[in-house]
Amino acid sequence: MTTLAPPATPEVNELDLPDLRQSLALGWRDFTRAPLYGMAFAAVYVLGGWLIVWAMTAKGQIWWTLPASAGFPILGPFIACGFYEISRRLETGEPLRAGEIFGVIFRQKDRQIPSIAAVIVVFFLFWNFLAHMIFALFLGRATMTNVSSSLTIFTTPEGIAMLAVGTIVGAIFATLLFSLTVVSLPMLLDREVDFVTAMLKSFALVQENPVLMLGWGAMIAVILFVAMLPWFLGLFLALPVLGHATWHLYRRAIT
Repeated sequence: MTTLAPPATPEVNELDLPDLRQSLALGWRDFTRAPLYGMAFAAVYVLGGWLIVWAMTAKGQIWWTLPASAGFPILGPFIACGFYEISRRLETGEPLRAGEIFGVIFRQKDRQIPSIAAVIVVFFLFWNFLAHMIFALFLGRATMTNVSSSLTIFTTPEGIAMLAVGTIVGAIFATLLFSLTVVSLPMLLDREVDFVTAMLKSFALVQENPVLMLGWGAMIAVILFVAMLPWFLGLFLALPVLGHATWHLYRRAIT
């Protein structure tokens, strides 16, 4: 059973580069100590990626990608708690019992994780709405074409402008969501705080360490992008290591 810390106002610490390096090293250590758990949680993302690719290629139905992709922000926070709980148990010397670990994850439904998952879903849906608006703004008058099989439309001036604007807007959304969640999820597992407080403290951490934390976010994005290239198989390694590392970064960042 998870032992929750007593209610207290979290304090944000100043971080430096060795903190990031040590967090990654400890993330790798935790993965090697409990690899099957990490790969089991990562399998959810791998299978979801395969489902999206299948919907786009085998079925040719792009609209399927929306409900399939929506599952990630809903399930993601709960899966992340699995990584955090494993690291917490390794840190405290508690046994890694599957029933207890999954029990902790299941009990999060009665705490603050569903609220922060709802915030992530709102971000996802709003970005999807904006993406369609940007597409219509730049390519609304273009000849109808199947963008999954004909990519030449993106080489036109309008297509290039759409990609540029979409990338900038997407980067802003990603940065804001990263700032609100980078340490709020492990905080909600570890402490009895509300999700608003957790997100505000996470945002304050990025404000306190902007270059370092945004560099951390960019590194995560690059690692995950590379991990997805070989049919998402790299996620079996990348997700557990980054998940465990996030727990250790939280432990250094918030007191």
